[in-house]
Amino acid sequence: MRPIVEIIAENPSAEIHDTIDTALTAFNAEMRGFAPETPDFAVVLRDPQTSTVIGGLYGTDDYGWSYIKFLLVPKSYRGIGLGAELLTEAETIARKRGSIGVWLGTFAFQARAFYEKQGYVAFGELEGDDGA
Repeated sequence: MRPIVEIIAENPSAEIHDTIDTALTAFNAEMRGFAPETPDFAVVLRDPQTSTVIGGLYGTDDYGWSYIKFLLVPKSYRGIGLGAELLTEAETIARKRGSIGVWLGTFAFQARAFYEKQGYVAFGELEGDDGA
């Protein structure tokens, strides 16, 4: 019998995410002969007065590459080298984990020039609304 196709256009549950992720990871491991490790990592910026998280970098590893999913330096702290420091720390983590390299995505209204200044090179572009 054919499975039921359910459309969840917004906010699928963590259970749905985890079920699909686990099944796909198992399939990929079967095809490749080993399961990839996908531990997350972070480099956090904390408010000097309260220690509250105010920004930082969040990434993950998959199939030999480290991926920077989020990077945020609050406006009031930009221009003093924190973004470069976050990337340097992420690259250090990636090397220690044996990653092939580090990659990330950005939009035109974000920080492409900053990433290029740090040595990152665009390897693709998606057309569409640049959000600017």
